[in-house]
Amino acid sequence: LLELVPSIMSNLLNPDAIFSNNEMSLSDIEIYGFDYDYTLVFYSKHLHTLIFNAARDLLINEHRYPVEIRKYEYDPDFAIRGLHYDVQRAVLMKIDAFHYIQLGTVYRGLSVVPDEEVIEMYEGSHVPLEQMSDFYGKSSHGNTMKQFMDIFSLPEMTLLSCVNEHFLKNNIDYEPVHLYKDVKDSIRDVHIKGIMYERSKQILVRSRCYQKFARIVNPFNVRLTWLACCSRDKGMRYIVGKDWRDLFDVVIVQAEKPNFFNDKRSFRYLGPLSVICYNTSVFLLQGNLYEFLKLTGWRGSKVLYFGDHIYSDLADLTLKHGWRTGAIIPELRSELKIMNTEQYIQTMTWLQTLTGLLEQMQQTFLESLSVALLSSRLFREMTKGFFNAQFGSLFRTDQNPTYFLRRLSRFADIYMASLSCLLNYDVSHTFYPRRTPLQHELPAWSDRPPAAGLPLLQEAQAK
Repeated sequence: LLELVPSIMSNLLNPDAIFSNNEMSLSDIEIYGFDYDYTLVFYSKHLHTLIFNAARDLLINEHRYPVEIRKYEYDPDFAIRGLHYDVQRAVLMKIDAFHYIQLGTVYRGLSVVPDEEVIEMYEGSHVPLEQMSDFYGKSSHGNTMKQFMDIFSLPEMTLLSCVNEHFLKNNIDYEPVHLYKDVKDSIRDVHIKGIMYERSKQILVRSRCYQKFARIVNPFNVRLTWLACCSRDKGMRYIVGKDWRDLFDVVIVQAEKPNFFNDKRSFRYLGPLSVICYNTSVFLLQGNLYEFLKLTGWRGSKVLYFGDHIYSDLADLTLKHGWRTGAIIPELRSELKIMNTEQYIQTMTWLQTLTGLLEQMQQTFLESLSVALLSSRLFREMTKGFFNAQFGSLFRTDQNPTYFLRRLSRFADIYMASLSCLLNYDVSHTFYPRRTPLQHELPAWSDRPPAAGLPLLQEAQAK
């Protein structure tokens, strides 16, 4: 088995590549649009600690929560994006593309909920569609699940878990729905009050300097639009320079996505010109996408828009307006680097082998089957721990794609770790999705002779 590893190691994954869900040629793109947070700019590791601490203090000072919760500090390794939170039961969990909960990833407070309790709680491990969140991942109108898709939601999930932990450990009665609302409001106030942006120089990653960003946008020689909020001028000046506006033909401030894509709110200010032209920087305040399309005439697949939030940045644009979309997934780079390690490749090779043996031997070698089952569970737990001890990979549960990846595949034509990945491609490059085999296009495990795998199982049994 281990003889396979060197051949696999010679074909490692490229963390700086762009991955395609749908065929798309850059030569067809005339307009490039960009979100701001975690698309144009990235933040240091201190940002989430800042958000966590500020929201925690707001809970104490404005919502009269126990001062003892100040002992909890932000843990950057606790949560991952894409998790679901059951508002009424106060549990955080990971759900796959088929609405099944991944057992072992359900947390009440900071402690994992036993599998038996999860199954009893949900009468199995499946979450019905009517209990899932709405289109934008929010909990509303009786839906009990909230999905956290924003990178900024990492401190929110951790704060929810910490406060739940404090109440549970100290036997304090509380209403989970009210706790969720209070934490959500506190996180929102941190953004609205501009607390995080008061310290832009401390939290922005300055490596995205003017020269690097200009190298990304200049070779394309196309019109550019930017959707963001007015408080970001300080950040753009810091990482790009005082002439950052020269890189864009249109800047939209206070867009308030996703409302910008659906509301009928008019623009309050159209800048020096009411008609948008090439090489003319125009500022637009608030407004809505429909009016914006009338002003510009920008339609359909000639537009490529980049954002990090799959719902509020990309979903409406691709479903309603036919824009091409690019998702920025910063976690992708670190996960690919893990997947390139020899330890991970060895573990996955064993897991795949054991999975095949399990299917082949379930009717015959019953004694060896129990060993294979135990070994398979061990390797699955090891695989999860490579990425995050509590929740595993952003993109996979034990075997299936996550709910996060399902939405990413639906709403993003291409995805990448950062915009700088564009520097590796020509301006006329065409992205092709890999033709991966469908399940019925591969031979079933049961079609393969079981004898070939028995020595491997005997070796695992001996260990």
